[in-house]
Amino acid sequence: MAATGFVALIVGATVLIVRLESAQERLVVRAEIDQNGQPVSATNAVPANPAGNGTAVCPPLSIAMAGGLTGQDTENSINIKNGVQLAIQKHNSANAGCQVQVKEFDTGGDPVRVSYFAPQIVADAYTVGLIGPSFSGVADAAGDLFEASGLPAATASASRSSLAEQGRQTFYRAVASDEVQGRAVANYVKHTLRYRKVCVVSDGSPYGDSAASAANETLGELSPAGCRFSGALDDKQFDQAVERVKAAAPDAVLRTGSSAGAPELVGRLRNAGVTSAFISAQGAVTQFVARAGNSGKGALLSCPCGQDTEWFSKEYRRTFGTDPGAYSAEGYDLATIMLNGIDAGRLVRPQMLDWMRHYDGQGVARRYQWTANGELTNPTVWIYEVK
Repeated sequence: MAATGFVALIVGATVLIVRLESAQERLVVRAEIDQNGQPVSATNAVPANPAGNGTAVCPPLSIAMAGGLTGQDTENSINIKNGVQLAIQKHNSANAGCQVQVKEFDTGGDPVRVSYFAPQIVADAYTVGLIGPSFSGVADAAGDLFEASGLPAATASASRSSLAEQGRQTFYRAVASDEVQGRAVANYVKHTLRYRKVCVVSDGSPYGDSAASAANETLGELSPAGCRFSGALDDKQFDQAVERVKAAAPDAVLRTGSSAGAPELVGRLRNAGVTSAFISAQGAVTQFVARAGNSGKGALLSCPCGQDTEWFSKEYRRTFGTDPGAYSAEGYDLATIMLNGIDAGRLVRPQMLDWMRHYDGQGVARRYQWTANGELTNPTVWIYEVK
């Protein structure tokens, strides 16, 4: 039996790790793990440079960025946008003969707006690649149009597993899917933390249920059916989830879902006298730290987004006056990959698509190489500890 105590694992596409001083002081990297929950060795490989060798020549071209820049949960999209802008600024400063534009499109995080922004993107023949959309629902709604136009669409954050199951040749993802994240964290809980009884609680959303399904399958008999729960975590559902967990008395609780509700669920469990380890998914790291308060101490928070390097953080801070957040590095990396493609003479969409399909290189966040369905060949998840 593993020792009891409070541990929270928050897994998912909407995790926000903003390097604010208050949060930074309380977050420590615990591990980078693969989908088997095993630690990944650090690499000394040098990330690709968007500036290239400074001798590129190209006609007027653009890279589009589509994300929820207004509405709810804008921070991820703004982080990605800034990362893209930083890469393009570095490229254009070094390559006078090849000036690439970034064209930004605000999706509002709403699939209904696809008919407004997506046709504009594909209609521009000078746009050879897209970074986005940043939300899974929007990415799914727009995917067929991007496919029909042969436009490489690489998302820095959309993690819904089914996005890679539509047979689209233009889809690429820079992070682990919900399913991979759920499996990775469950394996970490099972083999590293060695908990023997885990209650899996989903918020009932598609990505929450997807991660929960993968986690339950991975945990097997360690996740009894009697303490599994799926439902929107409003006041009534919170009470039901807490009652079920309390009755089961598990070593740990794995919660999957959106950023909303994780700190509240932790607080309610603690107020109910539940001291089991707490495991959650799709949470916002800085929001969790601030809103969970003392209940969050000792929490382990997971994110598919990569850790920022010191030099990247300095350049980002110098440019935008703030620290990089979750998926800033992924936005930068995807833009760098496409810019390197342009510099290598991939000046039209079929050529850029071929460049992406055969790409294999190191970025700030991770190494990038994709399978035929646009998934990373070696997706990883980061584990952070709240002090």
